[in-house]
Amino acid sequence: FPHPSTGCGILCCSRRGACLSAFLLLLLAMLAALLALAIILGYPSRTPEAQVCVMSTNRTGFLCHDRRSCIPAHGVCDGVPTCPHGEDEDESLCRDVPWSLPSYLLAYCGDPDSWIYSDQKCDGTNNCGDCSDELSPVTACPPCGFGWWRCTPTVFKYCNCIPRSLCRDHVQHCSDWSDEYSCPGP
Repeated sequence: FPHPSTGCGILCCSRRGACLSAFLLLLLAMLAALLALAIILGYPSRTPEAQVCVMSTNRTGFLCHDRRSCIPAHGVCDGVPTCPHGEDEDESLCRDVPWSLPSYLLAYCGDPDSWIYSDQKCDGTNNCGDCSDELSPVTACPPCGFGWWRCTPTVFKYCNCIPRSLCRDHVQHCSDWSDEYSCPGP
């Protein structure tokens, strides 16, 4: 509201320098108040959702607070601190696994009550026990890659491929014996 005798409002200043100084003091006081509030309440914690990274193997990982270390998803809440400051084993992250884990670290199996770490999906190993983490079209896993031989394995550990290192080792790993007679080996 303008002052009746001068016609100036609250922000009206008789001298430009005095008005600018008052404005800067007000701005500095607001910054100091925000800083004090941040110190009293603590800085916002880093949320696990913001800590996703991609490993050199092109698999999902967990980014440590140092913003440099990317650990495998299955290394989170495994009882062994892997991050430099141990945040991969924080109580808030590991208190109620899997519900306390960020969604990017999880993959669900054919049985919705079963889960695995996201980096265990499409790794060639039957981590779910029913091959739902390996078989397409549900998982959209690529076909057997280099280093793998496509067959129906006799070993429960594998789903539709076996490591080529098992070929020609004089042990049947494929139901049709192709690992011993057709597979070129590693």
